[in-house]
Formats: sequence, structure tokens, C-alpha cells
Amino acid sequence: MIGAIVVDIQADFTQLMNGSLAVPGTYLDYPHKVSRAVDQLKKWGVPLWAGQDWHPPDHISFYTNHPGKNVFDTIPLHGKDQILWPPHCVQGTIGAELLIDPFPFEAVIRKGQDSRFDSYSCFQDDGEQETELDGLLRNHGIKKLIIFGIATDYCVHWTALDGLARGYEIVVIKSLCRGVAPETSVQALKEIESKGAVIFENLNTLEAGKNE
Repeated sequence: MIGAIVVDIQADFTQLMNGSLAVPGTYLDYPHKVSRAVDQLKKWGVPLWAGQDWHPPDHISFYTNHPGKNVFDTIPLHGKDQILWPPHCVQGTIGAELLIDPFPFEAVIRKGQDSRFDSYSCFQDDGEQETELDGLLRNHGIKKLIIFGIATDYCVHWTALDGLARGYEIVVIKSLCRGVAPETSVQALKEIESKGAVIFENLNTLEAGKNE
């Protein structure tokens, strides 16, 4: 069975809402485009989940929690390089709100709730603490997972890689993704594809897998 996850369509990631970490190409037409895609998938009978960044104010990835550091500085953390982001998607704030109606989704998967670890993936954080996503997908008998949203080079990228690592067939819809930077977005898509994912330009080319 085929399912879909729509990643982090949130106010703080969009130019539409003048978000604190706004990604290029996310004015009004983008959330509308995503909403139309969600409607189409529901018509095809595809169950959907939504990813949502949901950070505490003291989250380790916020540069404001590291005195003397600036936004987009990199620090060593848990054996890897950690980019320091502006505060974003703080729990209970307008910036954390989803910009698409949550009604069509089976569940909203909140990530990044542990202040000690960043969490680009909808499956787990950097401390390897799992979200409920994998269990929910397996309960629904999902074998193939369509992924799109924000950002191509971070949360879409790592959600796709972690999905592949868990044995799912992964399809990424390129035109329904937006990335932080063109170069890292291209690299992310190449890596996802090299690991076995399929990249489609748009939803129409997917043929939906409606009967799979």
C-alpha cells in the first residue's frame, strides 16, 4: 500500500508568513499547490501524515542558546557538525502552525521536541529517539511512501533516507519541495536517488500507484 508524508509546511519556513527561517519559493502559491496535491492524494485513497517541527525554546539548534555564536554558525555536537538556526517552530507559537488543513491527515508527527537533539527526519531525532511515524505506517500496511515539503536539503532529505533505511520504497515529488539552497538541494536529491529512491518532477507523473 502507498502512503504519503507532507513535511513541515509551517509558518516559520515560509515567505508567505515572513517566517524566521523562510525558505525561497514559499509564497502563497506554494501552500496552495501543496493543498491541491493533498486533495488529489485523498481522492486517490492515499493515507497521509504531516510532519511538524515542534521545538522547545531552549532547543540546542537555536543560535540564541549559544552565547557568542551567530546564526548559521556550525558547532560540533554529538559527533557531527550542527548548524545553528534562528529560533523557529517554537511549541505553541504562530510560527509553528501548519499552513495546510490538518483534517486530511491520519496524524501530525511532531519532531524536534527534545531540546538536546536536532531532528530533521520525521522518523527519528539525532539521538535516535523514534517518532511514532514508523509504527503508524506499518499499522496501515504502507510499503511505499511519497514524500514532499520543506526543506528539500534537510527534513525531506533525512526523512527520505530514514524511510529507505527502514525498508520503504520512497518517492520524492520534486516540484512540491522547496530547499534552503539550490546547491544542497541538488546534492540531497542525488543522494536520495543514489540510495534507491525515485524522484518524480510532479504528482501527475506518479500515476499515483492508486491500486498498489
